[in-house]
Amino acid sequence: MNEATLAIRVNRDNLDHHLWNNHGTYWCYFTLHLPDFTKRRCRTSLGTTCRDEARQLRDAKLASLDRQVAAGGAQ
Repeated sequence: MNEATLAIRVNRDNLDHHLWNNHGTYWCYFTLHLPDFTKRRCRTSLGTTCRDEARQLRDAKLASLDRQVAAGGAQ
């Protein structure tokens, strides 16, 4: 394993997977597994109080991270 891998599990029955509402503001959380056999739990603010907007931002964020990890750029 020479690069990080993005670990996400999508539950199709839960539209709010990887979302966390912290006092009204939505956050996205996920785990990166690193080449040195450690993991990094990541949380990033989506900067919105709207659940529908948070879902769209989460999907874009995870897709972007997936592309970065596939290219070897996320660490």
